Amino acid sequence: MAEESDLEKTEAASSRRLEQAREEGQVPRSREVGTFLILIVAAAAFWLVGPWMVQRVSGIFRRGLLVDQALAREPALILVRLADISIDALLSFAPLFGALIAAALLSPFFVGSWNFSPKALQPDLGRLNPLQGLARLVSWNGLVELLKAVVKSSLIGGVAAWVLWNESGDLLAMFAQSIEAGLAAAGHLLAFSFLAIVSAMLLIVAVDVPFQIWQHHDKLKMSRQEVKQEGKELEGNPEVKNRIRQLQRQAARKRMMAAVPAADVIVTNPSHYAVALAYQSGMGAPKLLAKGMGELALKIREVGAENGVPMVEAAPLARALYRHVDFDQEIPAALYAAVAEVLAYVYQLHSWRAEGGSYPLPPRDISVPVELVPEALNG
Repeated sequence: MAEESDLEKTEAASSRRLEQAREEGQVPRSREVGTFLILIVAAAAFWLVGPWMVQRVSGIFRRGLLVDQALAREPALILVRLADISIDALLSFAPLFGALIAAALLSPFFVGSWNFSPKALQPDLGRLNPLQGLARLVSWNGLVELLKAVVKSSLIGGVAAWVLWNESGDLLAMFAQSIEAGLAAAGHLLAFSFLAIVSAMLLIVAVDVPFQIWQHHDKLKMSRQEVKQEGKELEGNPEVKNRIRQLQRQAARKRMMAAVPAADVIVTNPSHYAVALAYQSGMGAPKLLAKGMGELALKIREVGAENGVPMVEAAPLARALYRHVDFDQEIPAALYAAVAEVLAYVYQLHSWRAEGGSYPLPPRDISVPVELVPEALNG
């Protein structure tokens, strides 16, 4: 049961899932918004610039129906007249065309925003599968679209019939009017009809937009397993992260082992810890070249012995250095005095090896600040 629950899509889509869907061209869309906006803009355009358009169209009709003897004698002039009339017609309808183009471009903002996805332009042969097409027709979405189409047709058809019935007297009266009066009346009637039909569509838009948004998010719902997997991908797979840390530790170990031969001294615990230090002229303070515990400490001592690196047993100092100093870092000021005792012994040892004399004794009871000793911190 728990496994089935993890596979059920009960979780809301994450922001990453929504962004991926957007990149694939999956955004909420409402064709009703585009239709409504185009019609309302067209109606407003007719209402505002209708008289001007009617006046220009009336002039175009006059010029087109005017019989000119010069045109009858010169057929080439007919093409010039047609070109002039065509240009005037385009200019007359330019405000309407411009408003419709702007409405078509702005309609996506009422549901979301513009979205250009190259992935959506890629051919998908699966869409040509007749079985999938049939499944879409009989699906819940297909039923909703069918119901919406029936309601829209009934509503708009009813409004259109009411407009025709209500304005039937004006329609019949247009046949007895002059061209100017008839065109003006037709323009007003067309604008009124548009406004009535668009007002009826407003109800459809008010229902369709929330439904399309809900449906879009419902399709993108995720199962609990998908949410967990996405979290792993965002934060990094624990197994991969552990492997990376393991490789990093191995690389750091190799660098440390390669630096041990250059150390001036190895401070030991005597067997649990080993810390290799180096100090050269120009350094601000001695630097830690390698450190290890257990098997790694044993390996550091082996490499140091092979390369003749002196070793000093100082348990508190070895633990403090291991705890508070990282690889390739200088020791803290609180350990300067303790490390200075160790280096002084190393320099005496080098001098004995070179010149002879009495053998130097290693330092005993090296003083280390209590706050830097791990046992004191744990206590």
